[in-house]
Amino acid sequence: MSSKNRNDKLAAKRASVTGKSGGGNGKFIGIAVVLLAVSGGIFLVSNSNGTPTKGVTPQVAQEVKQVEADRVTYDAALFDDGEARWFKYTTSDGLDIRYFVVKSTDGIIRAAFDACDSCWRSGKGYHQEGDEVVCGNCRMRFPTDKINVVKGGCNPSPLKRSMENGKVVIKVSDIEAGSGYFDLRGKGG
Repeated sequence: MSSKNRNDKLAAKRASVTGKSGGGNGKFIGIAVVLLAVSGGIFLVSNSNGTPTKGVTPQVAQEVKQVEADRVTYDAALFDDGEARWFKYTTSDGLDIRYFVVKSTDGIIRAAFDACDSCWRSGKGYHQEGDEVVCGNCRMRFPTDKINVVKGGCNPSPLKRSMENGKVVIKVSDIEAGSGYFDLRGKGG
């Protein structure tokens, strides 16, 4: 098929869809912009307690408000549904450090910074899709049962955690150790 015939067929198809005989792109672009705006808004939605819902970027994280004896604790039952929960810890100098906790498919509660060695400068973090977390920058996918196991590259950077009496325990010093992933001041971010 010649280039002219292909272009004529495309023009005829465009005319049948738009009802115009050429240049109907304006309406299409307008609809596309509206759809993108609406879908972008969906990514900012969180449920009533501030926890991102599945498929939602974790830009809205629960603020860590209670620190007990230099550690943060969560009831393990909070993670029984396999949904990742995002949290934000603010350091004494005002730096927000984001991390998430999730019960993976193998039943282990895991924690990671909302950043990685490769894409941290983008500040986009991860969101959850089913049993995977997805990098908001490069879109690489990581099974929840590999969090804290596989390290480096675009894998979520591990955050030490332990279990004590039905609670997930994270030391403040371990949270603050991840500050380099979130301090974009003067680092080209």
